[in-house]
Amino acid sequence: MLRPRRTIAAVSVAVATAALGACGSGGDTAGAGGTVVVATTTQVGDFARAVAGRRADVRQILTANSDPHAYEPRPSDVRAVTGAKLVVRSGGDLDAWLDAVMRNAGSDARTVELIDAVRTRRGAGGVDPHWWQDPHDAAIAVSRIRDALVAADPGGRATYVANAAAYRRRLRRLDRAIAACMRRIPARDRRLVTDHDALGYYADRYGIEVIGTVIPALSTQAQASAGEVARLVRTIRRAGVTTIFSESSANAKLARAIARDAGATVGSALYADSLGPQGSAGATYIGSLQANTRALVAGFTGGRTHCDLPG
Repeated sequence: MLRPRRTIAAVSVAVATAALGACGSGGDTAGAGGTVVVATTTQVGDFARAVAGRRADVRQILTANSDPHAYEPRPSDVRAVTGAKLVVRSGGDLDAWLDAVMRNAGSDARTVELIDAVRTRRGAGGVDPHWWQDPHDAAIAVSRIRDALVAADPGGRATYVANAAAYRRRLRRLDRAIAACMRRIPARDRRLVTDHDALGYYADRYGIEVIGTVIPALSTQAQASAGEVARLVRTIRRAGVTTIFSESSANAKLARAIARDAGATVGSALYADSLGPQGSAGATYIGSLQANTRALVAGFTGGRTHCDLPG
C-alpha cells in the first residue's frame, strides 16, 4: 500500500521588510521600483519571465532539479512573498506549502493559481497537478499570467501582451512538431514507464500509453510496496518495454533496479517535476519539452528515430 510521506514545514520567523534578491534559475530582472512577482515552481517561474521580460522582477522559490512535492519552506520565502505584488503558483498539492508561507508573511499580494485556469485530468488518487506537461495548458497559463501582470502593472500592458503572444506562438509550433514526430512511431511502441505519475498530460496529448510508474502515485512522497514493484516488472516484460525513464529531480536507484529485473534499460532522465539548471537541455520549459521528446522517441524506437523540434 502507498503511504504518503509529505511533511509541510511550518515557517515561523520574523518577517523582514527588505526584498529578497532574485532566486531560482535566473532570467530578466527589472530595475529599482519594478513590479515584484514571486513564482513557486521552476516552470511557473519560466512562464512568468517569458511574459514579464524586463518589465517586472520575477523571483522563483524552487531551484532547478528540486522536488516540489518534498519542498520545505524557508524564512527567505516568507521575505520574498512579503515584498511581492503578485504571487503565481502552480496549484494543486504540488505547491501546497505556499499556504504556510503566505500565512506567515501576512501578505496582501494578489495570488494566481494556474491550475484553476487550465484543463485538468484525473490521476492516481486525485486531480493530476502536472498540467504543464501539455503545452496547450501551458499556453492557457501564459495568458492567465499576462492578465495578472496587466492588473498588477497596467502601464506594462503592451509589453505583457506582446511577450505572451510571442511565447504562445512558440508553444504552438513546438506542440505541432511533437505531435508530428510521435505519429511516426507505431502506437504499440509508444508505451511509457517513469518514476511517478507525472507525464499523464503529455501522454494524453501525444497518444502515449502509460503502462506503469515506479511510484504508482501523483507524488514522489509515496512509496511503492514490494508487491507493486514485482507487478510492474511483470507488466514491463509482458508489454515488451525496452526502456524505462527516470526523472531529473528523483533518485533513479529503484528505476535502475526495476529495469535490471525486467530486462530493460534506463533512458535519459526526463524533466518532470522540475526544469534543469542553467546550461542543461531542460533549463527552460520549451527546452524541457524538446529534451523529453527526444529522449522518449529514442527510447521508444531504440534510437532509430530522431525529431527536428523548433525552439
